Amino acid sequence: MAKTDFYELLGVSKDAADSDIKSAYRKLAMKYHPDRNPDDAEAEQKFKEINEAYDVLKDEQKRAAYDRFGHAAFDGSMGGGGPGGGGGAGGFNFDFGGSFSDIFDDLFGGARGGGRGANANGPQRGSDLRYNYEVSLEDAFGGKKAEVNIRTAVSCNTCSGSGAAPGSSPTTCGTCQGMGKVRAQQGFFTVERPCPACHGAGQTISDPCKDCRGEGRIDRDKTLSVNIPPGVEEGTRIRLSGEGEDGLRGGPAGDLYLFISVRRHELFEREGNDIYCDVPIPMTTAALGGPLEVPTVEGNKARITIPEGTQSGRHFRLRGKGMPRLQRSGRGDMFVQILVETPTGLSKQQKKLLKELADLDKGSNPESDKFTSRVDALWEANSD
Repeated sequence: MAKTDFYELLGVSKDAADSDIKSAYRKLAMKYHPDRNPDDAEAEQKFKEINEAYDVLKDEQKRAAYDRFGHAAFDGSMGGGGPGGGGGAGGFNFDFGGSFSDIFDDLFGGARGGGRGANANGPQRGSDLRYNYEVSLEDAFGGKKAEVNIRTAVSCNTCSGSGAAPGSSPTTCGTCQGMGKVRAQQGFFTVERPCPACHGAGQTISDPCKDCRGEGRIDRDKTLSVNIPPGVEEGTRIRLSGEGEDGLRGGPAGDLYLFISVRRHELFEREGNDIYCDVPIPMTTAALGGPLEVPTVEGNKARITIPEGTQSGRHFRLRGKGMPRLQRSGRGDMFVQILVETPTGLSKQQKKLLKELADLDKGSNPESDKFTSRVDALWEANSD
């Protein structure tokens, strides 16, 4: 009988994130757990199947092998007919100089929450969490105190994280005898996998806590206060130690990682610690020169002097007017780019004055005169 696709078993797509796979597994494991379905052979079989699926898909290397070869990557059909056989279509080559247990510890992992030599019944660290947080450029400049709301797994107060109802306690798993792992023979190899009955915990709960349903943790919303330091930029990561998921059986909590994104500003562009601003000026100001006030990222004004005959695209540098350097002293610079604006919607009087100016400005536009001379020379050369 063909085995059901692991992704289909867990009800997730092939491109599902690790967190989605974990969430789907938790719901199904709770639904089909033997303690909640006594004497139900179908539920027990389903529980074993979803555990096998999760055991593969939660591991990056095993998931990659499964995506490429399917169930054949783990059922022994890829490895040839014996110790001297070839690697099969998948090219798996085993080093028989090492111990078989080391090979399969690497391929299949140990009990949940631990690798080789881990204590199945011991404390397990909680998972890390990620939170994306967007700030304005002004907040990135000055820093801010922010509040973030997250949903995370916290230790159940009713059972103190044991998963057992008050007055009861977990018992040693009869399937694995408390080891948290079971062994199965696959061809020439003995494979260790997490116990399907207790999922590697080494213990079972006959009377689960009603609040957490035997999980030892419950999902709860939590509000945290976070200091966003001045100078943060796109992709800055802030680590909040111990603010991730609570651990199991007294294990330490995971961490929360805040990933910062900076909202696009309508006036300023940021590159590293420097700020760039395009400032349009009238043609008359560019021609005659004069003082010009420009905005700065901290909300103040800075004054620059426009020289006579300023061309569009010229840059002015304002030292120390950029962004603060994250966790360092000093600031970047601000660069103002001048954009000379051509007037539109001219009146008859304005057009008349501009025509008079055009008749008088011969020799006052050196760059355009130079370009015209080069074009004339090119045409003359092509006509010869």
